[in-house]
Amino acid sequence: MSTEQRAIVDAIMREPRPAPRNVAEMRADYAAVQARSPVPEAIRTSETTLGQCRALVVEPAARQHPGTILYFHGGAWALGAPETSLALTAHLVTRTGVGAVSADYRLAPEHPYPAAVDDAADAYRALVDGGEDPARIALVGDSAGGALAITTALRAREQGLPAPAAVVAFSPGLDLTLSGESMDSRHGIDPLFTRELLAPAVGMYCAGQDVHQPLLSPALYADLSGFPPLLLQAGGNEVLLDDSVRMATRAIAAGVDAILDVTAGVPHVFQSFAGLLDEADQALDRAAAFLVQHLGAAGSAG
Repeated sequence: MSTEQRAIVDAIMREPRPAPRNVAEMRADYAAVQARSPVPEAIRTSETTLGQCRALVVEPAARQHPGTILYFHGGAWALGAPETSLALTAHLVTRTGVGAVSADYRLAPEHPYPAAVDDAADAYRALVDGGEDPARIALVGDSAGGALAITTALRAREQGLPAPAAVVAFSPGLDLTLSGESMDSRHGIDPLFTRELLAPAVGMYCAGQDVHQPLLSPALYADLSGFPPLLLQAGGNEVLLDDSVRMATRAIAAGVDAILDVTAGVPHVFQSFAGLLDEADQALDRAAAFLVQHLGAAGSAG
């Protein structure tokens, strides 16, 4: 580990920024921050539609291997778009040689729960109905999108759809009761979030609905029997750490092939610092290897 690199990343995430006054300003600020992440050049992009969603297609510029990564962007269910997670999506595409489709699901507060889950599940159904082999589809996402990757697999099972090949979640928010022990133990260590900062985002997304249910707090309430192979990556400094820890524990107890991959001393969605933080590149390499294994792709050099 590079202590210097981790200190630089922590300082970047603690940079003071003017407090946004409304959701529109929050979205603009989030997009500006995410735009700092360099996007690998060896890709090509286009647009399509999945269900009712606009979607961004991200393909490797070189020969493409079979399979599809269905990606869900982060942003606390209220911010972001496929473009704000393009760097992460592109890193996985270039490392695996597998194309991705990133869904532009509806956002809160205009469209609270279950709109995002409905859109994500509809996107998966559209791929299956369009002839994609579920055994060649992986659901992947970061932060809120990581939660959507997991809840999409749960919703697909509810709807009688075949399970995807695998699920990968980077720093997912899987307990909207915000009751994880790391909410307290990582308070102040996490450069981005606290329980108090997360509570308004939960309020916008849930709009008064009970958070004690499987599709809002799957780390506590989801039935994980028959869940597809799961990779959870989290940073040791984030208040959401226990969301992944408890999800992995329950998945393993349910007989799921689950990997909990925690990198010490790094923050929420640290993978977005690829090229600046060695641990980010290494984590993406491990995620790509997991995807290649479960999609049966040949993979390619990152």
